[in-house]
Amino acid sequence: MRFLFLGDIVGRSAREAVVSTVPRLRNEWKLDFVVVNGENAAGGFGITAPICDELFDAGVDVVTLGNHAWDQREALTHIERENRLVRPINFPYGTPGRGQTLIEAANGARVLVINAMGRVFMDPLDDPFAAIDQALTETPLGDIADAVIVDFHGEATSEKMAMGHFCDGRASLVVGTHSHIPTADAQVLPGGTAYQTDAGMCGDYDSVIGMEKDEPVNRFVTKMPRGRFTPALGPATLCGVFVETEADGLARRVEPVRLGGRLIKALPQV
Repeated sequence: MRFLFLGDIVGRSAREAVVSTVPRLRNEWKLDFVVVNGENAAGGFGITAPICDELFDAGVDVVTLGNHAWDQREALTHIERENRLVRPINFPYGTPGRGQTLIEAANGARVLVINAMGRVFMDPLDDPFAAIDQALTETPLGDIADAVIVDFHGEATSEKMAMGHFCDGRASLVVGTHSHIPTADAQVLPGGTAYQTDAGMCGDYDSVIGMEKDEPVNRFVTKMPRGRFTPALGPATLCGVFVETEADGLARRVEPVRLGGRLIKALPQV
């Protein structure tokens, strides 16, 4: 099967680019499944029910979250109703929503999507390795799940790489989100898991990780806030990874995706 993972959507221009482009990519690239990280989709902070619906209507199958999951209060109730919206699995017991979901793809395959958050330079949540290990044990690739996609939302590249090797042979894809900058290490690991340390963001790259430049630069220079962070609204680059799997759910190939906006284009051979 073929699937596309797109990194953190930052603000309105990125949402509009994803919504207008995903239907075409599903058709042209013969995609069976699409996952996007939406934790910055609502003005750069969190997600709302209308934005979720807009993404699903455009052909997105699952939306993952991260450390901004609850920045929009309505997400606390919407995530209980919407099984295609997934927050980090290692939030404490009793947190609203779910950290994994099993969804049927366009070709009838069963796709397990897991979202987890790192702990290095991040909020001190429960152990993501233990949480993901339990999820992969309960819904194993090649048995209950035909494909497994892990969105590991983290700051440290070392922690992300460790998670990739930890899941190797048990997941179709492990991809990092959160740092908003695409890394150049797309690869199929020895056990057959596709991996990239960070998918990058869907957003305007004439920015500081998606935000208008002036305020972030001011805070670095003066160490004092002068205003609010607001998303940059120039042309967005869609960043992510394209993965094609074998019959056993392990990766045949992985290719980076960069489309539109300012970054050098990278498209899969389809």
